[in-house]
Amino acid sequence: MPRSVIVDGVAMAPLTRAVLDQCRRFTTHDPIRALLTEAVQRGGLNPEVLIRELEGGSDRGSALPREVLRDVLRGARSVAEIDAMAVWKLTGLPEPLWNHQLRDETGEYIGTPDAYFVKVRLAWEIDSYDFHFGKRQYAATVARNARYAAEGILVLQTLPSRLRSEPGKVAAELVAAYNAAASRGAPAKSVADAPAGWLSSSRQSQGRGDGTEEPAGEEAAELRQGSP
Repeated sequence: MPRSVIVDGVAMAPLTRAVLDQCRRFTTHDPIRALLTEAVQRGGLNPEVLIRELEGGSDRGSALPREVLRDVLRGARSVAEIDAMAVWKLTGLPEPLWNHQLRDETGEYIGTPDAYFVKVRLAWEIDSYDFHFGKRQYAATVARNARYAAEGILVLQTLPSRLRSEPGKVAAELVAAYNAAASRGAPAKSVADAPAGWLSSSRQSQGRGDGTEEPAGEEAAELRQGSP
């Protein structure tokens, strides 16, 4: 048993154990996805620590949490992004970079797309109605898309609800967008050719980076060998 945490004189299970114990009780993906992504994003739990905790405990009820954690480790930060990964798997396309900051040749911030296909310079954004409801959020999205355009990056925007209601259609749209981006021929020098220092993990940023504030953190993430 893990060492208990004392809160106001009461012994309580550590957050990692509490989260996983609850996940083991669920029998469908959705509540597990919601709980684990919330625990990682807001609770600050390390997905690798969660996996080690699963491996060290009983196998009972661990199959679904393990499956969800694999997507979280790939970079998913929300239920919608896990759904996006499921749609991507239908396409047969090379795996994109998930949630990575893009910077131009001078190091200026461009955006943090939900998925980025480096080889063809295609950004895939899962944009909800809720985020764009206010004028400020809408203006931030327009500014983000302008930065993409200035760098020659094509962008495909998808509503989160369609990832579940029309996964086949969304997959076809993603393939079409990828092929359109690829048909442009050899890309001009851009973020796709940037050194590792120009492409950094969004896990070091403050928020999504779609607004006017500059994301914090300069930890470089090298492009994987053979990634798109």
